Formats: sequence, structure tokens, C-alpha cells
Amino acid sequence: LGLSGPPGAGKSTFIECFGKMLTERSHKVSVLAVDPSSSTSGGSLLGDKTRMTELSRDMNAYIRPSPTSGTLGGVTRTTNEAILLCEGGGYDVVLVETVGVGQSEFAVADMVDMFILLLPPAGGDELQGIKRGIIEMADLVAINKADGDLVVPARRIQAEYVSAMKLLRKRSKVWRPKV
Repeated sequence: LGLSGPPGAGKSTFIECFGKMLTERSHKVSVLAVDPSSSTSGGSLLGDKTRMTELSRDMNAYIRPSPTSGTLGGVTRTTNEAILLCEGGGYDVVLVETVGVGQSEFAVADMVDMFILLLPPAGGDELQGIKRGIIEMADLVAINKADGDLVVPARRIQAEYVSAMKLLRKRSKVWRPKV
């Protein structure tokens, strides 16, 4: 599964909760978390592992943070190979968290079985994603943080994306993207 979304959408939190649920059901889960690299120093914080503390201690989970090192598209130059290595190593679920910073961060969509776009309920111009780009590649759009005071905005953005996605050309004859 490939996951992308804007900063603050809750990608790491979602992955930790979903990953723990999977390991509790006897799955072996690998997480390939991609962090942006600094254009100045070339360095990267690689902080995703620290945001997934419970999952990082799970013996049935493996978390590998990697820097983009200048690669565009939200992944690293070797993400596809890393997916294959994880599968070969016995991990039956591989989650790839992209940098997730814009409408062109969807290179992972061609590497995974399902590409999920995670969105917060109050992210500004809700239909920004309708522009040619990331929304066209999504197999599933998940509105995250949809509780408390954010239930109403979450339902509104859900309705907007359901309507907007009807206007997009279908990528598959058998799957209609869900929101």
C-alpha cells in the first residue's frame, strides 16, 4: 500500500495504528517511510520511526526511513527495489509512506497494489486535488481526523471529493476509487 497526503494529515499515526492492527492479526508488516532531503545540506531528519514508537518495537514489524536524496515523486530512487526485498524477506504487507508534499508526489502509485491519499478535513481549498495529479492516481481517498468538531468538515470534504472524482477518467475497469 502506498500512502500520501499533505503534512499534518496523520500519515504516520495512521500507519502505526493500521500496522499494529495487522501485526495483531499475525501479519508481518514492513514500513518504508520516505523523508525529504534538504536541498542545502542533503540531510534528512528520518523522524518517521520515532513517530511510530509502538510499531517500531513490534517484532512483526520493520520500519525503514529513507531520504529522497533529490529524487522527485515522493519516493527514493530505490523504493521499488526495497519493496521487493521486503516481500522477499517474508513481509506480507508493505506500507510505503511518501514525502506527501504536493500534487505530483504519486510515483509510488505504480509500485503498489493500492494507492491511498490521506487528507485532513480542514485543509484549505478542498478541491485543489482535482487538478491533474495526485487525486487521479488515488485508489482510495481517506479523510482522516474526522472526529469531534471536525466531523462536519470531514463529511463536507468527503462529499466534495465523491462528486469531484466522478469527473475523472477511470484508470481501471474493475475498481472505482472510494472516498
